[in-house]
Amino acid sequence: MKHSIKLISSFLVAAFLLGACEKDENKIYFEGGTEPVLTASTTAVSLSPANEALEAIKLSWTNPDYKFTTGISSQDVNYLIELDTAGADFESANKYSSTVAKDLQKSFTVGELNAIMGNSMFLPFGRSYNMQARVTATLANSAVPLASNVIGFTATPYAPPPKVPVPDAGTLWMTGDAAKSGWQNPLSTPYDLDQQFTRVTGTLYELTTELPGGGGYKLIQAQGNWGSQYHMLTGGTWQGGDFERRDADPAFPGPPSAGTYKITVDFQVGKFTVVKQ
Repeated sequence: MKHSIKLISSFLVAAFLLGACEKDENKIYFEGGTEPVLTASTTAVSLSPANEALEAIKLSWTNPDYKFTTGISSQDVNYLIELDTAGADFESANKYSSTVAKDLQKSFTVGELNAIMGNSMFLPFGRSYNMQARVTATLANSAVPLASNVIGFTATPYAPPPKVPVPDAGTLWMTGDAAKSGWQNPLSTPYDLDQQFTRVTGTLYELTTELPGGGGYKLIQAQGNWGSQYHMLTGGTWQGGDFERRDADPAFPGPPSAGTYKITVDFQVGKFTVVKQ
Protein backbone atom coordinates (compact mmCIF):
# COMPACT_ATOMS: atom_id res chain seq x y z
CA MET A 1 0.00 0.00 0.00
CA LYS A 2 2.79 2.38 0.96
CA HIS A 3 4.56 1.47 -2.28
CA SER A 4 1.46 2.35 -4.29
CA ILE A 5 1.11 5.71 -2.53
CA LYS A 6 4.76 6.50 -3.33
CA LEU A 7 4.22 5.67 -7.00
CA ILE A 8 1.10 7.85 -7.19
CA SER A 9 2.88 10.73 -5.45
CA SER A 10 5.84 10.47 -7.82
CA PHE A 11 3.47 10.52 -10.78
CA LEU A 12 1.65 13.64 -9.53
CA VAL A 13 4.93 15.50 -8.94
CA ALA A 14 6.16 14.59 -12.42
CA ALA A 15 2.87 15.72 -13.96
CA PHE A 16 3.03 19.03 -12.08
CA LEU A 17 6.59 19.70 -13.23
CA LEU A 18 5.71 18.80 -16.80
CA GLY A 19 2.72 21.15 -16.70
CA ALA A 20 4.89 23.92 -15.31
CA CYS A 21 7.42 23.45 -18.08
CA GLU A 22 4.66 23.51 -20.70
CA LYS A 23 3.30 26.78 -19.23
CA ASP A 24 6.76 28.37 -19.37
CA GLU A 25 7.15 27.25 -22.97
CA ASN A 26 3.78 28.86 -23.89
CA LYS A 27 4.72 32.31 -22.59
CA ILE A 28 5.08 35.04 -25.22
CA TYR A 29 8.09 37.32 -24.92
CA PHE A 30 8.82 40.63 -26.63
CA GLU A 31 11.98 40.34 -28.72
CA GLY A 32 12.31 43.92 -29.92
CA GLY A 33 11.47 46.28 -32.74
CA THR A 34 13.03 48.86 -35.01
CA GLU A 35 12.74 52.59 -34.46
CA PRO A 36 10.71 54.03 -37.35
CA VAL A 37 12.57 56.14 -39.89
CA LEU A 38 10.76 59.41 -40.58
CA THR A 39 10.98 61.30 -43.88
CA ALA A 40 9.16 64.35 -45.27
CA SER A 41 8.03 65.25 -48.75
CA THR A 42 9.68 68.68 -48.42
CA THR A 43 11.87 70.68 -46.07
CA ALA A 44 10.56 74.07 -47.24
CA VAL A 45 6.79 74.26 -46.83
CA SER A 46 4.93 76.96 -48.76
CA LEU A 47 1.80 78.30 -47.02
CA SER A 48 -0.57 80.53 -48.99
CA PRO A 49 -4.29 81.36 -48.55
CA ALA A 50 -4.83 80.60 -52.24
CA ASN A 51 -3.67 76.98 -51.80
CA GLU A 52 -5.40 75.94 -48.58
CA ALA A 53 -6.75 72.67 -50.02
CA LEU A 54 -3.40 71.56 -51.46
CA GLU A 55 -0.90 69.33 -49.67
CA ALA A 56 1.68 71.26 -47.67
CA ILE A 57 3.78 68.36 -46.40
CA LYS A 58 3.54 64.59 -46.13
CA LEU A 59 5.26 62.72 -43.30
CA SER A 60 6.10 59.06 -43.94
CA TRP A 61 7.71 56.50 -41.65
CA THR A 62 8.83 52.87 -41.76
CA ASN A 63 7.11 49.99 -39.96
CA PRO A 64 8.67 49.38 -36.51
CA ASP A 65 8.19 45.59 -36.95
CA TYR A 66 7.44 44.71 -33.34
CA LYS A 67 8.59 41.11 -32.80
CA PHE A 68 7.55 38.50 -30.24
CA THR A 69 8.52 34.86 -29.75
CA THR A 70 5.43 34.01 -31.80
CA GLY A 71 6.60 36.17 -34.70
CA ILE A 72 5.94 39.71 -35.92
CA SER A 73 3.13 41.41 -34.00
CA SER A 74 -0.32 41.40 -35.54
CA GLN A 75 -1.51 44.03 -33.05
CA ASP A 76 -2.58 47.46 -34.20
CA VAL A 77 0.23 50.00 -33.92
CA ASN A 78 -0.44 53.64 -33.00
CA TYR A 79 1.79 56.49 -34.11
CA LEU A 80 2.06 59.74 -32.15
CA ILE A 81 2.97 62.64 -34.44
CA GLU A 82 4.54 65.68 -32.75
CA LEU A 83 5.36 69.09 -34.23
CA ASP A 84 7.29 71.79 -32.39
CA THR A 85 9.62 74.69 -33.06
CA ALA A 86 13.31 73.86 -33.42
CA GLY A 87 15.20 73.93 -30.15
CA ALA A 88 12.12 73.34 -27.98
CA ASP A 89 12.85 69.59 -27.84
CA PHE A 90 9.12 68.79 -28.10
CA GLU A 91 8.49 70.25 -24.65
CA SER A 92 6.61 73.42 -25.64
CA ALA A 93 3.30 73.93 -23.84
CA ASN A 94 1.64 74.51 -27.23
CA LYS A 95 3.33 71.80 -29.27
CA TYR A 96 1.08 69.90 -31.68
CA SER A 97 0.43 66.19 -31.21
CA SER A 98 -1.94 63.79 -32.93
CA THR A 99 -2.28 60.00 -33.06
CA VAL A 100 -2.59 57.99 -36.25
CA ALA A 101 -3.61 54.31 -36.13
CA LYS A 102 -2.06 51.72 -38.44
CA ASP A 103 -1.11 54.10 -41.30
CA LEU A 104 2.52 54.82 -42.12
CA GLN A 105 2.00 58.38 -43.34
CA LYS A 106 0.15 61.61 -42.61
CA SER A 107 -0.49 64.46 -45.03
CA PHE A 108 -1.19 68.02 -43.91
CA THR A 109 -2.98 70.44 -46.22
CA VAL A 110 -1.87 74.06 -46.36
CA GLY A 111 -4.95 75.16 -44.44
CA GLU A 112 -4.53 72.44 -41.81
CA LEU A 113 -0.85 73.09 -41.12
CA ASN A 114 -1.37 76.84 -41.11
CA ALA A 115 -4.18 76.52 -38.55
CA ILE A 116 -2.00 74.26 -36.39
CA MET A 117 0.84 76.79 -36.35
CA GLY A 118 -1.36 79.85 -35.91
CA ASN A 119 -4.42 78.79 -33.90
CA SER A 120 -3.05 75.80 -31.95
CA MET A 121 0.63 76.60 -31.44
CA PHE A 122 -0.06 80.38 -31.27
CA LEU A 123 2.91 81.27 -33.49
CA PRO A 124 2.78 84.89 -34.73
CA PHE A 125 1.87 85.17 -38.40
CA GLY A 126 4.19 86.36 -41.14
CA ARG A 127 7.39 84.96 -39.62
CA SER A 128 9.46 82.05 -40.88
CA TYR A 129 9.86 79.21 -38.38
CA ASN A 130 12.21 76.26 -38.22
CA MET A 131 9.90 73.39 -37.32
CA GLN A 132 10.67 69.85 -36.21
CA ALA A 133 8.66 66.64 -36.40
CA ARG A 134 8.95 63.15 -34.96
CA VAL A 135 6.83 60.00 -34.70
CA THR A 136 6.62 57.59 -31.77
CA ALA A 137 5.22 54.10 -32.34
CA THR A 138 3.44 52.23 -29.54
CA LEU A 139 1.41 49.06 -29.05
CA ALA A 140 -1.79 48.83 -27.01
CA ASN A 141 -1.92 50.95 -23.84
CA SER A 142 1.13 52.93 -25.05
CA ALA A 143 3.38 49.90 -24.51
CA VAL A 144 6.90 49.60 -25.92
CA PRO A 145 7.36 53.14 -27.38
CA LEU A 146 9.83 53.49 -30.25
CA ALA A 147 10.71 57.06 -31.29
CA SER A 148 11.78 58.01 -34.79
CA ASN A 149 14.50 60.36 -35.89
CA VAL A 150 13.71 64.10 -35.89
CA ILE A 151 13.24 65.88 -39.23
CA GLY A 152 13.11 69.63 -39.85
CA PHE A 153 11.25 71.93 -42.18
CA THR A 154 10.57 75.66 -42.54
CA ALA A 155 7.15 77.34 -42.82
CA THR A 156 5.70 80.84 -42.56
CA PRO A 157 2.10 80.90 -41.30
CA TYR A 158 -0.39 83.48 -42.54
CA ALA A 159 -3.41 84.73 -40.60
CA PRO A 160 -6.07 82.01 -40.91
CA PRO A 161 -9.79 82.73 -40.58
CA PRO A 162 -10.73 83.36 -36.91
CA LYS A 163 -11.69 80.24 -34.99
CA VAL A 164 -14.85 82.04 -33.79
CA PRO A 165 -16.70 84.47 -36.09
CA VAL A 166 -16.06 88.09 -35.10
CA PRO A 167 -18.97 90.45 -34.31
CA ASP A 168 -20.64 91.44 -37.57
CA ALA A 169 -20.73 95.16 -36.79
CA GLY A 170 -17.54 95.20 -34.74
CA THR A 171 -19.44 95.81 -31.47
CA LEU A 172 -19.46 93.67 -28.32
CA TRP A 173 -21.01 94.03 -24.86
CA MET A 174 -21.24 91.90 -21.70
CA THR A 175 -24.51 91.45 -19.85
CA GLY A 176 -25.63 89.29 -16.93
CA ASP A 177 -25.81 89.20 -13.13
CA ALA A 178 -21.99 89.05 -13.02
CA ALA A 179 -22.13 92.69 -14.19
CA LYS A 180 -23.79 95.75 -12.66
CA SER A 181 -26.50 95.75 -15.34
CA GLY A 182 -28.01 92.38 -14.50
CA TRP A 183 -29.52 90.44 -17.39
CA GLN A 184 -30.47 93.39 -19.57
CA ASN A 185 -30.69 93.11 -23.34
CA PRO A 186 -30.77 95.78 -24.65
CA LEU A 187 -28.57 97.52 -22.09
CA SER A 188 -29.82 100.76 -20.60
CA THR A 189 -27.69 103.83 -19.86
CA PRO A 190 -24.97 103.88 -18.48
CA TYR A 191 -24.37 100.15 -18.97
CA ASP A 192 -24.48 100.41 -22.76
CA LEU A 193 -21.21 102.35 -22.46
CA ASP A 194 -19.67 100.90 -19.28
CA GLN A 195 -20.00 97.30 -20.48
CA GLN A 196 -18.98 97.79 -24.12
CA PHE A 197 -15.71 96.22 -25.28
CA THR A 198 -12.97 98.11 -27.10
CA ARG A 199 -11.92 96.61 -30.42
CA VAL A 200 -8.12 96.40 -30.18
CA THR A 201 -7.58 94.59 -33.50
CA GLY A 202 -9.87 92.92 -35.99
CA THR A 203 -10.08 89.81 -33.81
CA LEU A 204 -9.17 91.05 -30.30
CA TYR A 205 -11.58 92.82 -27.90
CA GLU A 206 -10.95 94.09 -24.35
CA LEU A 207 -13.05 95.48 -21.51
CA THR A 208 -11.87 96.74 -18.11
CA THR A 209 -14.77 97.18 -15.70
CA GLU A 210 -15.92 96.77 -12.12
CA LEU A 211 -17.71 93.51 -11.33
CA PRO A 212 -19.69 92.73 -8.15
CA GLY A 213 -18.45 89.13 -7.84
CA GLY A 214 -20.31 85.90 -8.61
CA GLY A 215 -23.08 85.39 -11.14
CA GLY A 216 -22.63 84.81 -14.84
CA TYR A 217 -22.65 86.73 -18.11
CA LYS A 218 -22.98 86.40 -21.87
CA LEU A 219 -21.45 88.45 -24.68
CA ILE A 220 -23.81 90.08 -27.16
CA GLN A 221 -22.86 91.69 -30.45
CA ALA A 222 -26.19 93.40 -31.11
CA GLN A 223 -28.39 95.16 -28.57
CA GLY A 224 -31.66 93.30 -27.98
CA ASN A 225 -30.50 90.15 -29.82
CA TRP A 226 -29.72 86.89 -27.99
CA GLY A 227 -29.54 84.85 -31.19
CA SER A 228 -26.02 85.98 -32.12
CA GLN A 229 -24.56 85.83 -28.60
CA TYR A 230 -21.29 84.25 -27.48
CA HIS A 231 -21.12 81.78 -24.59
CA MET A 232 -18.39 79.83 -22.83
CA LEU A 233 -17.75 76.21 -23.76
CA THR A 234 -17.89 73.58 -21.04
CA GLY A 235 -14.55 73.24 -19.27
CA GLY A 236 -13.80 76.94 -18.89
CA THR A 237 -13.50 78.85 -15.63
CA TRP A 238 -14.05 82.47 -14.62
CA GLN A 239 -10.37 83.06 -15.43
CA GLY A 240 -10.56 81.84 -19.01
CA GLY A 241 -11.31 79.13 -21.53
CA ASP A 242 -12.89 78.53 -24.93
CA PHE A 243 -16.05 80.10 -26.32
CA GLU A 244 -18.29 79.99 -29.38
CA ARG A 245 -21.00 82.02 -31.08
CA ARG A 246 -24.32 80.30 -30.33
CA ASP A 247 -27.49 80.95 -28.36
CA ALA A 248 -26.73 78.35 -25.69
CA ASP A 249 -25.38 77.69 -22.18
CA PRO A 250 -23.23 77.70 -20.14
CA ALA A 251 -22.68 81.37 -19.40
CA PHE A 252 -19.28 82.81 -18.60
CA PRO A 253 -18.94 82.62 -14.78
CA GLY A 254 -18.19 85.87 -12.97
CA PRO A 255 -15.13 86.16 -10.71
CA PRO A 256 -15.72 85.06 -7.10
CA SER A 257 -14.99 88.45 -5.52
CA ALA A 258 -15.81 92.07 -6.35
CA GLY A 259 -13.17 94.20 -8.05
CA THR A 260 -11.93 95.66 -11.30
CA TYR A 261 -11.24 93.08 -14.00
CA LYS A 262 -9.88 93.07 -17.54
CA ILE A 263 -11.72 90.73 -19.89
CA THR A 264 -9.91 89.83 -23.13
CA VAL A 265 -11.76 88.04 -25.93
CA ASP A 266 -9.61 86.62 -28.75
CA PHE A 267 -11.74 85.50 -31.70
CA GLN A 268 -8.67 84.40 -33.67
CA VAL A 269 -8.01 81.46 -31.35
CA GLY A 270 -11.45 81.26 -29.70
CA LYS A 271 -10.26 81.97 -26.17
CA PHE A 272 -11.04 84.48 -23.39
CA THR A 273 -9.13 85.51 -20.27
CA VAL A 274 -10.12 87.47 -17.17
CA VAL A 275 -7.47 89.15 -14.98
CA LYS A 276 -8.02 91.16 -11.81
CA GLN A 277 -6.49 94.65 -12.06
